[in-house]
Amino acid sequence: MIRKSIRNKLIVLLLLITILPFGTSIIITYYHTKEAFKDLVVQENSNLLYQGKINLETYLEELNSLTLSLYNNPDFINYMRSPDKEDNYMTLGIVKNVLQTILYAEDNIRRVHISFAEEKRSITASKRSTVVFSTRLNSRMYEEAYKNAQLNPYNMFIDTTEAQQGRNVLYLHRVLRNVPSDEVLAFITIEVSTERVLELSENLYNKETEEFFILSSTGELIYSSNAEVFAKQAEQKWIGAVMESDKERGTMEWQNDSFHGMMMYEQTPAAVGGWILVKRVPYTTLYENAFTVTKINILFGVLGLSLVILATLFVSFKITSPIRVLLQNIQQVKEGNMKVQFESLGHDEIGILGSRFKQMMERIDHLINREYKLEIENKNNQLKVLQSQLNPHFLYNALQSIGTVALKNNVPQIYTLVTHLSKIMRYGMNMEEDMVPLKKEINYLKAYLLLQKERFGDHLDYRIDVGEDALQVQVPKMILQPIIENYFKHGFDIREGVGRITVEGKVEEGMLILEVVDNGVGVTEERLEEIYRHFQAGKRESREEVTNIGLKNINARLQLYYDGAASMKLSNHHDGGLAVKLVLPLELGGVRDEGDHH
Repeated sequence: MIRKSIRNKLIVLLLLITILPFGTSIIITYYHTKEAFKDLVVQENSNLLYQGKINLETYLEELNSLTLSLYNNPDFINYMRSPDKEDNYMTLGIVKNVLQTILYAEDNIRRVHISFAEEKRSITASKRSTVVFSTRLNSRMYEEAYKNAQLNPYNMFIDTTEAQQGRNVLYLHRVLRNVPSDEVLAFITIEVSTERVLELSENLYNKETEEFFILSSTGELIYSSNAEVFAKQAEQKWIGAVMESDKERGTMEWQNDSFHGMMMYEQTPAAVGGWILVKRVPYTTLYENAFTVTKINILFGVLGLSLVILATLFVSFKITSPIRVLLQNIQQVKEGNMKVQFESLGHDEIGILGSRFKQMMERIDHLINREYKLEIENKNNQLKVLQSQLNPHFLYNALQSIGTVALKNNVPQIYTLVTHLSKIMRYGMNMEEDMVPLKKEINYLKAYLLLQKERFGDHLDYRIDVGEDALQVQVPKMILQPIIENYFKHGFDIREGVGRITVEGKVEEGMLILEVVDNGVGVTEERLEEIYRHFQAGKRESREEVTNIGLKNINARLQLYYDGAASMKLSNHHDGGLAVKLVLPLELGGVRDEGDHH
């Protein structure tokens, strides 16, 4: 047990280090010396970084103030409020002067662009051309940035995407609102060269011994003094460490990747982008003077340091390596791979932990698979229950007997009606079919409507128009009849004139489109929203009214069969009544493809 314990291994390692007198002397001397120099260098660099942050913050605030200056011009604000009514020469002259004032307010501003929120109009001013008024919506490239600016509490967003890709340009976007209301009048975009940012950055570090970076508020590199780091940004773990910090300024030691040393960072306020300035000073620079002082002592402590190096390698390969393997497999589990496999990590506590971890994941994977199969079976059973409410076989014989009596008594009309009713019952009670060709569904629908036609006579008129290419498409059984039945329940009795139902079907762009339109009174917008909320809730509250169950049933079956690839849309028809549109993939998907699981 003693040989397998990590604690005992560490105790032995520490004893080997501490019993060496020369090593102890070197460590004490070097520690005090290097800490003094390190604190001095860190303090100097922190102060320099803070001053650089102030300078950058001031520059960004100057750019931001240019966009805010528009609110000081009442004529320009009035123009933004009604751009289509202020096209006189004087007003346009004011607009041009305002944009040109912003354009030439700073040497690094390349272009100023204003896009109106409601009108498809925009204004662009650049140093290469005059002010251009455009009636085309040419600001789609900024749509995402405009959304970010609207969500920002400061109504401003600095887009550094192109700077992150190595192009020396950034964009400052601002929402122009109809103050004091929150109405959006327009968006202004200032395209700025990063030359001034680069100039400020180059004064904050020593190019030969230090590294300097600027990160966006989301962790992307805007500026990097190290081209290799910029090219391999995704591999830089130190960026994540800085982004995880909840402080606006600070220092941290870093010994990973290709850098070992101190990192100092300062963050600008969120009102000017929340950029993070990071300066990295390697240990070689921090401890340069300390190395000189302790060089003689290090010569006498070679033996002790060799033992320390060996101990460090031992800890790294014998202790930390298994932990890293375990962490990598935990990461795979986090990403959804439950089939983690690795060799034995040894016989100490970490090895036991790894073995127990493998056993635990095998058990969890087994339970997940069982739960998944049970869920699939449960959904399949739900589909069966939706269709198997009655299965009285004797009704078939009874209907056949009634039809025979009708023929004997020379009443063919009754025989026809009984035949249609028998078809409806056989179709609905057949438990062997979950999916049927659309042609079967249409034939069933015709039989149902003929019975309703017999009942209501000239008060009912219907039309079925389905393309030939759609008739063989597989659809869920009894997917249309509940929609029409919903019309007879809620819209037929309160219609005006003859009740009309139209059923159309076609294949378009790889989808089957089915639409049922009636001439009832339709539904209110509030009721439509309520129905959609019921669809999303998945079940009805006990205190709510039991209405539109057929529509909700159809929506639930579509989700089960097509796993979100199908949709049902309800809308009021322009001629009155309700229109229900189903859009189904031509091939079945979702849980139904899983088959039977036992």
